[in-house]
Amino acid sequence: MLTPLEIQNKKFKKEFRGYDPVEVDQFMAEAAKSYELLIHEMMDLKDNIERLTTKLEHYQHMEATLHSTLVIAQETAEEVKLNAKRECELMMKEMEVRGQRLLDEASAKVRRMNVEYEELRKHAQVFRIRQKTLLAAQLEMLKKDEEDDN
Repeated sequence: MLTPLEIQNKKFKKEFRGYDPVEVDQFMAEAAKSYELLIHEMMDLKDNIERLTTKLEHYQHMEATLHSTLVIAQETAEEVKLNAKRECELMMKEMEVRGQRLLDEASAKVRRMNVEYEELRKHAQVFRIRQKTLLAAQLEMLKKDEEDDN
């Protein structure tokens, strides 16, 4: 294959009444430029074909991978659904037991708090009675002191 440089550097021997050398040189220069553009375009197209072929292979590989992944994902999703259902049923039973236990504990705590409340109420009542008694005794002493001062 000729290169553009070979076309440009090609020299023809000159003969009597031959072609006009300037016209031949101009044509050769133009032909070399056109040929060079075609070579660059052809190289770009080859690179583009190579790149697109690589991409196509990559996408075909991705498609196959995605298909197998999708199948696996569907199978896994079914397994997950079944496991989730079983786990949910188990959790519901555990929550019922736990809820009943919490309810029992809360009831016991309410009973204890009611007993404590009654105890505190009795202590408060006794305290009020003692305070009344103490105040009454103090008032009595004050009255006695006033009577003694008069």
